Amino acid sequence: MIYVGEIADIPVGASVRIQGSVAAIAVFNADGELFAIDDTCTHQDASLSDGWLEGCAVECPLHAACFDLRTGRPSGPPAKKPVRTHQVTVTEGVVYVDESVRAGDRELATAE
Repeated sequence: MIYVGEIADIPVGASVRIQGSVAAIAVFNADGELFAIDDTCTHQDASLSDGWLEGCAVECPLHAACFDLRTGRPSGPPAKKPVRTHQVTVTEGVVYVDESVRAGDRELATAE
């Protein structure tokens, strides 16, 4: 698991960027629920943690591609490929991310 920080460090509507073993990861606080996805847009090299959060979606700051924080799937062009999602755990006020191996791992685990 990757240490993110104290839950108080991620207020509602905010995000933080951490370094995963493969790529940077963005952790979002969407209305009190924490989500983690790969930080780089699959359309072009832009940081999703710098994007705009609306509900459970983030809009890329470069070309407005939107990604669902729950599944990693883009809602439409210009992005076509999903980003990886990661499991977030909060223990005694401390946030951790369990890094996924591939896009959709969180969704696959829930379907099983």
